[in-house]
Amino acid sequence: MCEERELRFSIFILYSLAEKWQKPPAAVYKILNSTGILDDYIIACYDVLHTQGKEYLVEDITEYVKEKGVNI
Repeated sequence: MCEERELRFSIFILYSLAEKWQKPPAAVYKILNSTGILDDYIIACYDVLHTQGKEYLVEDITEYVKEKGVNI
């Protein structure tokens, strides 16, 4: 289970990706959840990721999603 700060960060990432990918947040959530990126990367690596800038995070996670075989 994640803490409130991790939840807030996850929501920030979700909406940042939704803006960049021009998709509804619900669609972005489904992608991140189904690939395991939400739990295994965004929440699990919160301590490191939250120190990075928005642009870097969006690009990093976008590349990771593509590596998982998802077309954006």
